Amino acid sequence: MSAESSGYEIDALVFGATGFAGGALAEALAKSGKRVRILARPTSDTKAAESWGVEIVRGDLKSAEDVDAAIRGAKVVYNLASPFRDANAGLKGNRDVHVNGTNYMLDASRKYDVERVVHCTTAGVHGHNLEIPCNEDSPFNPGDEYQVTKLEGEEIFRDAMKKGFPGVVVRPASMYGIGDLRMLKMYKLIQTGKWRMVGSGKVWNHPVYADDLTQGFRLCGEHPNAVGGTYIIGGPDPIYLNDYADIVADAVGVPRPTKRVPLWPVLAASHLCLGICKPLGIDPPLHPRRVHFFTHDRNFDNGRAARDIGYNPQVTVAQGVFATADWYFEQGHLAGEKPERTPEQLAMLEHVKKSHEAMMAPDIVPA
Repeated sequence: MSAESSGYEIDALVFGATGFAGGALAEALAKSGKRVRILARPTSDTKAAESWGVEIVRGDLKSAEDVDAAIRGAKVVYNLASPFRDANAGLKGNRDVHVNGTNYMLDASRKYDVERVVHCTTAGVHGHNLEIPCNEDSPFNPGDEYQVTKLEGEEIFRDAMKKGFPGVVVRPASMYGIGDLRMLKMYKLIQTGKWRMVGSGKVWNHPVYADDLTQGFRLCGEHPNAVGGTYIIGGPDPIYLNDYADIVADAVGVPRPTKRVPLWPVLAASHLCLGICKPLGIDPPLHPRRVHFFTHDRNFDNGRAARDIGYNPQVTVAQGVFATADWYFEQGHLAGEKPERTPEQLAMLEHVKKSHEAMMAPDIVPA
């Protein structure tokens, strides 16, 4: 049943659609034939969203009035809004979005009888994983203001679900892929030979490619079994950071990196940078959260999402890294021409292309 025939104005509202993950989701929903609305701040660039044919409402999740206006008439709400990587947001800025914004969203969703709300937090609420692999019931271990306030907002949301609110919690692993620039620095440093592994590199990383994450979000928004659930959404397999760097080197066409530096001087320098830059409102060139990339184990179990809603990630780290590297070359983010691909590598890239097309299907719920 379409939103129009059911009395809803739109099928889906996406908060955070001018960001990487939210944008990938909004595009997939729109191209699958759903009527989509996004809430975008007045200063946000919405050129990409305009090309998808979505309805754009200007406003901010930090405003109860704006949230109310955006949710009115929505059948399903996806909340992916976050000041991620904004070092100047601070505790207040993160809490304004993750806690206050969650409360505004819950109030408006109840008011307008929304059928379902998919609330994105982060697998980072588990911080440095105290269990390997980490699952939805593993201990919480948030390590910074972003993760702490994400957990605060999630707990408010899960409390509402316990009282019957039709919600789903999604905890994404580290997301990457075409359209993402957060990982570009790693690719550039490896391409130019400036990459230095901080510490041993024997730390687990569990990236999830954009299309797999989008699959997870859509299943949480569309599968009948999802309501009331909390799901970690990761890629097919975790990988050691050393191996991750080797794959990036292969993708950008340079020798695999071998140089490394001790951990503790870098970690100390990151805290010093943050202490100096934060009071001045400057984004620190080295942030403790970035150093945690080299120190914190992230190894997740997708089993609950697989069993309950049929989540089945398709893109391996190697496949996703090669696709991302090609996009970086095509966009001029990496210098020079992309390396000539072998038949095996071309097959990997073709697989990623088909996975992307599958995310645009009108119905992705397993039969």
